[in-house]
Amino acid sequence: MSFLSSCTSGGCGAKIGAGELTDFLSALPHATDPNLLVGFETADDAAVYRLNEQQALISTVDFFSPMVEDPRMFGRIAAANAMSDVYAMGGQVLYALNLVCFPQKMPKEMLAEMLAGGAEKVAEAGASLAGGHSIYDHEPKYGLAVTGTIHPAHYLKNDTPQPGDALILTKALGVGLVQSAARVGLASEEAEAAALASMCRLNKYAAEKLIGYAVHACTDVTGFGLLGHVSEMAGSEHTLVIDTSSLPLLPQAFYYAEEYLATAGGERNRQFVAGKVDLTEVAPAYQEIMLDPQTSGGLLISVAAKDAQELLLSIQQDDPAAAIIGMVADERGEKAIVIL
Repeated sequence: MSFLSSCTSGGCGAKIGAGELTDFLSALPHATDPNLLVGFETADDAAVYRLNEQQALISTVDFFSPMVEDPRMFGRIAAANAMSDVYAMGGQVLYALNLVCFPQKMPKEMLAEMLAGGAEKVAEAGASLAGGHSIYDHEPKYGLAVTGTIHPAHYLKNDTPQPGDALILTKALGVGLVQSAARVGLASEEAEAAALASMCRLNKYAAEKLIGYAVHACTDVTGFGLLGHVSEMAGSEHTLVIDTSSLPLLPQAFYYAEEYLATAGGERNRQFVAGKVDLTEVAPAYQEIMLDPQTSGGLLISVAAKDAQELLLSIQQDDPAAAIIGMVADERGEKAIVIL
């Protein structure tokens, strides 16, 4: 029984669209606990709960079905993706709990490999794997519930950039496009290897470099694509300017975009940003790249312009694909996003 072919969709491309989620979440009651510093009101990456004046917990959960055939590789990717939300908030991972759905008829050796891959990444994060929960399902799914820690005065949000900030993206784009090409046998070995390495890469290393710099906002770029997450960062107060010529791309990603090897998740992202960005003058390939769902994508960092180059060079020591991709406009424009 094939690990990948048992799934109808996989990775962060399987996420419910951001526009649909907004409608659902707006009907839920908002928490009134003053110690809940970050809830779901601004679609941030994780919850933050203050324990005392010196400590706050970061709590997040993420899981999805496979986008690769190798169960161990899938476990690594899913775990890296789940822990990324803690790093996007500026925190450190304390421990994680496994979330497992697995077909009863599938070889249990695949389950063991999947869990081993996840455990490898939790160990790399310097965290503890503390248990979890599993059920039988018609297709495999895996992820983590993750708890981290942060000083209650130092957590980062996704919608608090400041005018004049530079925008740094720490990983190359095009994961969804490469995976689409791989599904139909068109992806090159170079492109597949680069995509796998990127998805397995912990955002821990980039996040550690943020200390000491004037970082005003941060998020990780995942299933809503670059433009979806840029839109969330812009919110209702800011306009973010993106320079397509500066976008870091995985090998062959632009070619696959030209060949329209896009995903349903990319189309959902297009619908979500409609009205927030004018794409009429943007080449179709760049549109697909910026809308492409990223599984375990990089951090999008809004940092004061005076610190941007120094921070970028520091991040590039471990994440060489990192690049400055735009800026926060001095004034709010008609659109939340402007593309150059």
